[in-house]
Amino acid sequence: MSFKTDIEIAREAKKRPIQEIGEKLGISSDHLLPYGHDKAKVSQEFINSVQGNRNGKLILVTAINPTPAGEGKTTTTVGLGDALNRIGKKAAICIREASLGPCFGMKGGAAGGGYAQVVPMEEMNLHFTGDFHAITSAHNLLSAMIDNHIYWGNELEIDERRVAWRRVLDMNDRALRDTVTSLGGVANGFPRQTGFDITVASEVMAILCLSNDLADLQSRLGDIIVAYRRDRSPIYCRDIEADGAMTVLLKDAMQPNLVQTLENNPAFVHGGPFANIAHGCNSVIATKTALKLADYVVTEAGFGADLGAEKFMNIKCRKAGLAPDVVVLVATVRAMKMNGGVLKKDLGPENVEAVIEGCPNLGRHIGNMKSFGVPVVVAINHFVTDTDAEVQAIQEYVVSQGAEAILSRHWELGSEGAEYLAERVAEIADSGASQFAPLYRDELPLFEKIERIAKSIYRADEVIADKKIRAQLREWEDAGYGHLPICVAKTQYSFSTDPELRGAPTGHTLPVREVRLSAGAGFVVVICGDIMTMPGLPRTPAAKSIGLNDAGDVVGLF
Repeated sequence: MSFKTDIEIAREAKKRPIQEIGEKLGISSDHLLPYGHDKAKVSQEFINSVQGNRNGKLILVTAINPTPAGEGKTTTTVGLGDALNRIGKKAAICIREASLGPCFGMKGGAAGGGYAQVVPMEEMNLHFTGDFHAITSAHNLLSAMIDNHIYWGNELEIDERRVAWRRVLDMNDRALRDTVTSLGGVANGFPRQTGFDITVASEVMAILCLSNDLADLQSRLGDIIVAYRRDRSPIYCRDIEADGAMTVLLKDAMQPNLVQTLENNPAFVHGGPFANIAHGCNSVIATKTALKLADYVVTEAGFGADLGAEKFMNIKCRKAGLAPDVVVLVATVRAMKMNGGVLKKDLGPENVEAVIEGCPNLGRHIGNMKSFGVPVVVAINHFVTDTDAEVQAIQEYVVSQGAEAILSRHWELGSEGAEYLAERVAEIADSGASQFAPLYRDELPLFEKIERIAKSIYRADEVIADKKIRAQLREWEDAGYGHLPICVAKTQYSFSTDPELRGAPTGHTLPVREVRLSAGAGFVVVICGDIMTMPGLPRTPAAKSIGLNDAGDVVGLF
């Protein structure tokens, strides 16, 4: 059996002019800044004008730990949003923008799949409206201004050994993880060791995604700690006087992007922090705007629920005053088999026993999401090789965990395949059953917050951190940053820091390698295990297969 590729399906889409999509949400054309015919930015003036509207229901889509078999979280987000519209609900979708790194590396894009996609898919996965380029430029402008300040006399008395601000690039490039800058003589400045992170790990990305407007954005940019003096006192971005120019570079990027699904339903695509090395959610301004315009907003959190959903709850919701009404947890038969020990090449034949063996990973995520006081529905993203017995095994297991699992065929059938899922999700969202509460209080000490996440979400026995790291956390508490939430950077493939440890492991430890203060974004980044904030390309990067055909169309992107 052969199927069309995602890019083939996307090219056949009967897109409507973006002004028509805006009209579905009550956005007039004079408040849309078009980028071609099929994408536009929504003006801040319009966003300000709808703040008196009541909020719709917030639906969070998350997933089990990702496996090479694929889970389809974004596909489910899009399919569910289309299905809600199909059954007569006024619904909008909110997802993140795609980074070039994984597009040309291994993971792929972020526009959904099959007949549940957001379009224009090619542009979304490449340069889109230039937001990531603006973030990269703003971040590196600050880097340049720091080095320039040191070169021209260092009036702020920056300790060159304690410059905390690295550079960024929106590409996987391991060669840039550790670099030495300013070599080549006096004219090039003072040599120092530094490095690059990928743009999606930039604090500027996090700030843009957590800011409410341009004034909030500039204030947060000003709060970034870029370096320290010899007496350990901090130097802020506003001390370098870079916050104004950075805001100018980010002025357009701050406005949410409006596009459409294959079924011509509205979708906001804005911001793109990874969930394994950043906070993993689309922008607050896009989510809040959608909630003022639609009765139901379907959004997603990156990677598995142990990362993206935990950060959605503890960082995004805490800071933005949001509360999800229901969580949709995506799982697949194939992923359950892999968690049950089956190799990817052997996933085809029916294996109910392996499905049952792999279900504890799903069960752990269900329990974790319920601990936030939010009702959970499991969406079984259907693959054509799934058998009835395998699907039934998952459904029976989920019932034993106090939830329900619904088979959804949106990849194959679009909204028609997710109608029942949409009906149940809307019913639960409308029931008022959610009693959302974050995992920990603001007042809890920073190290205890790390322990709370490690023990409650990952089921680790202990957190390992040397004295220097613990002392650094205490210093930040003394400086007034103890109230900040925690953003854990760890592998997405396991509850532990070992990517090979699948299922629902217990008895492991969480080794903390480094901590970084993101004072502008308003959280503390805790880097664990072997996770890298600048990924590398795989042995065979996807870029080798990407090119243009004779007609000038992109091929190999999916």
